[in-house]
Amino acid sequence: MEYIATYHTDVGTRKETNQDSLAIKVVNTKEGNVAFAIVCDGMGGLAKGEVASKEVIEAFCTWFDDTLVDEIQNGTFTEQNLVKQWDDIIQTQNRRLGAYGEENHLQLGTTVSAILLYKDQYYIVHVGDSRVYELTKTAKQLTNDQTFIARELAAGRMTPEQAKTDPRRSVLLQCVGASPVVEPEFTKGTATRNAVYMLCSDGFRHVITPEEIIEKIGPGEATDEEKMKYGAIYLTELVKNRGEWFARFDLERVCHDEGRNRTRRKI
Repeated sequence: MEYIATYHTDVGTRKETNQDSLAIKVVNTKEGNVAFAIVCDGMGGLAKGEVASKEVIEAFCTWFDDTLVDEIQNGTFTEQNLVKQWDDIIQTQNRRLGAYGEENHLQLGTTVSAILLYKDQYYIVHVGDSRVYELTKTAKQLTNDQTFIARELAAGRMTPEQAKTDPRRSVLLQCVGASPVVEPEFTKGTATRNAVYMLCSDGFRHVITPEEIIEKIGPGEATDEEKMKYGAIYLTELVKNRGEWFARFDLERVCHDEGRNRTRRKI
C-alpha cells in the first residue's frame, strides 16, 4: 500500500503563538508501508499549550521510531500491544504535564488525535475535540468529540441550533495534562482504498462544510502532494477569511494511493 502525505499549520488571526503540534511518518518495512499521523492542539485558554502539544508529539514519535517499527519488522506487532503502548504514553504524559503545571503554578493541556495505517487497517487514539476524518465521496468523522456540547447533544438536552451559539462549545470533558483522569478513545477499522485520512484541530471545521473539504482535498483532487498542499492552504485561508471560530488550525492528512504508480515518500 502506497501513501502520499502533506500538512499545513497556521497560527490563525487572533493568537500570537501557534499552540498546535503535529507529525507525519511514513516508512517502508518488510511487511509493507506504514503511515502514522498525529495532531495535538494545545489548550488556547491554558498557559503553555504549545509545550503540552510538543511533549506529547515527541513521545509518540519516539514510540514510532523505537518501538513500532521494530515490532513490525520482527513480527511481534499486535493490536493489544498497540492499545497498551498508546495508553501508556498518554497516561505518562498526563502525569508529567500535570506535575510540570503544579511545579510552575500553571495549567496546561492538549488534545490528541492520531492514526496508524498498517496493511488494510487503521487504528486511532483520541482525546479531546480534534478530529480524524475519512474522505471518500463524503466526509466520515472517525472520532467522537469529547466536549460538553457533544455530550449534551447525544443526551438530547440540546438541539444542534442551540449548540451553534452556546458559549460552552469550547469546553472539553478531558485533555492530556489538565485532567486528573484521562480515558482515551481507541478505534479500529478497515482502511478504504484511495481514501484520504484527514486530521484537524477544532478551529478548522466550524466555518466550512464537508462538501468544501471534499472538493479541495478529497480523493478526486488530492492526487499528488502538490495538489494536497494547495488544497490545505486554500482551506486554511478560507477559514480565516470567514472569521475562524478558534485561532488554532492544523491540517494534516494521509492518503491511500493504491493502483497508481507513485514514488514512495518518507516524511
